[in-house]
Amino acid sequence: MAQVLIKKSQLAALISFLAARRKVVGPVSLGHGQFKFAEIGTFDDLALDYIPTILPPKKYFMPQHETLLKYDLSRGQEMQAVVEVEELVLFGVHTCDLAGIQCLNVVFSDRPKDINYMLRKSHITLIGLECKDYCDSYANCAMLRNHLPKGGYDLFFSELSDYYSVDINTREGELIVEESGLFTAVTVAEQEELAALRQAKKQTFKSEVPIRYQDIPRLFDETFESDVWTKIGEKCLSCGNCTNVCPTCYCFDVMDEPELDLTKGRRVRVWDSCQHENFAKIAGGESFRETRADRKRHRFNRKFRYPMVRYKRVFCTGCGRCSRSCMAKIDLKETISALMEERG
Repeated sequence: MAQVLIKKSQLAALISFLAARRKVVGPVSLGHGQFKFAEIGTFDDLALDYIPTILPPKKYFMPQHETLLKYDLSRGQEMQAVVEVEELVLFGVHTCDLAGIQCLNVVFSDRPKDINYMLRKSHITLIGLECKDYCDSYANCAMLRNHLPKGGYDLFFSELSDYYSVDINTREGELIVEESGLFTAVTVAEQEELAALRQAKKQTFKSEVPIRYQDIPRLFDETFESDVWTKIGEKCLSCGNCTNVCPTCYCFDVMDEPELDLTKGRRVRVWDSCQHENFAKIAGGESFRETRADRKRHRFNRKFRYPMVRYKRVFCTGCGRCSRSCMAKIDLKETISALMEERG
């Protein structure tokens, strides 16, 4: 698609333009090196130099609590389907999180399609932001080829000296460029600067674990009975932090919430976690994954092995959130390295 430029000094005007038309969400600082995606009103609210937010932007595509059905018998209203949507712009999304959203798109557009997700997605405009360097030592985006843009956005911003180079990927992106009047045509000089940026990233971003992308699923196939799972299972607290912060975890539970008089209520979808003890329990109290080692192995295979069979892609984006948030200090890169060492 086409490329344009926007001066850095015009970003504030762009945010004002977008905020005047719809809700704008971007990375904001929480202090102490922590960030979150939240609604912004002006450019000053943004924290564009940020490490991955505590929760990924999937919370806008698949909310933590989402009403699916509701009823009010006191008004003669029987069970009715609900789709909670809002027009919003997600600004400043890193390539790892764009990759996570692409994974969710694949899953929820698979048969049977998740209509709630698909409708919500259609109301969200995605504006990506390129990383020039690693966020921190937890990131493993190069190993998974997510340090470079691979689509999944409406507009994508790459920082140059005085400008941002902007890739237009959809008609929605084109409309923002046309209607805002803040963008200019790209010149040869900026094209060369962008090419130099991407070339420099080849030296900065190296595979964080010495394994080829295409060999990752086989590693997990060959180490299914590895002692590594026992070792990390002994450390794991089954808290579910890793799944809550993962950009591609999509397990959910469905719960009915009636009011005390039983005349009103709703059915909600809530996030769930394969790391919780009750997740794989069935009738009679039997569990397919009774031990923490079983559950930890399942999670890693759900990121690196199983989706490759079904969707031909790895579902880890390299954001590092699971390692960053783990109270037991279970590190994804260390786990893969340990599996490689044991396999020999």
